[in-house]
Amino acid sequence: MIEVEAFVKRYGDFVAVAGASFAVPAGSVAALVGPNGAGKTTTIRTLCGILRPTAGRLSVAGADLTSDPLLVKQRTAYVPDDPPLFDTLTVWEHLQFIASAYRLADWQRDGDGLLSRFSLSDKKNTLASELSRGMRQKVAIACAYLRSPDVLLLDEPMTGLDPPSIRILKDSIREQSRRGATVLVSSHLLSLVDDLCDFLVLICQGSVLFSGPLDEARTQFGGASRSLEEVFFRLTGQAEPEANDVTNGERANRDD
Repeated sequence: MIEVEAFVKRYGDFVAVAGASFAVPAGSVAALVGPNGAGKTTTIRTLCGILRPTAGRLSVAGADLTSDPLLVKQRTAYVPDDPPLFDTLTVWEHLQFIASAYRLADWQRDGDGLLSRFSLSDKKNTLASELSRGMRQKVAIACAYLRSPDVLLLDEPMTGLDPPSIRILKDSIREQSRRGATVLVSSHLLSLVDDLCDFLVLICQGSVLFSGPLDEARTQFGGASRSLEEVFFRLTGQAEPEANDVTNGERANRDD
């Protein structure tokens, strides 16, 4: 469902992604993991058509990003880590806008269901400018789900969410996978990846160090503990944190 071959992205003389290649099977919940500045956000923003690749071939949901970028955008939904909502639109008007832009028919019932699912029903007529950080995130996720896209690209989707909302989002991601969607989640939260994902793409300094089933990564690189944290530190060559440091890779720093 997602195919990336020899992908290069340069910004002037700076190489953000250096010949990355990986493929994500249809219906997977895949994790895109790596240190800060690894190229995760650049990769996701290119996959959804916001950025143009410098070189390489990227295919999403059967559409080639270079030859048919509009079809890629039609089949893909992207939720960034800081969703740029329209401050002068209400929550419901955001759903109306998406429905109009993508020509969705009879969407109102699904819209109401999404607002209820994400505890936004009482905010239906509230302006985006009056919402908390977490509520803005949930509005963006509801807008993405409304379209039932073939591919969901989620960049740090848990940012700003409280524990109940995190649980709801995790359950909803699993449901998206069960209906046949492919989900690619970029996150620093290794505990989230361990709990949610079945496929791993580990990137460092713009190069893919591992791409495959999560269980395979644990078997090959997880050591005796078979932990994702061990996989991460072994493959990236970074020093493992001390016991009193932040564990499970749970760092909220934004990917460059």
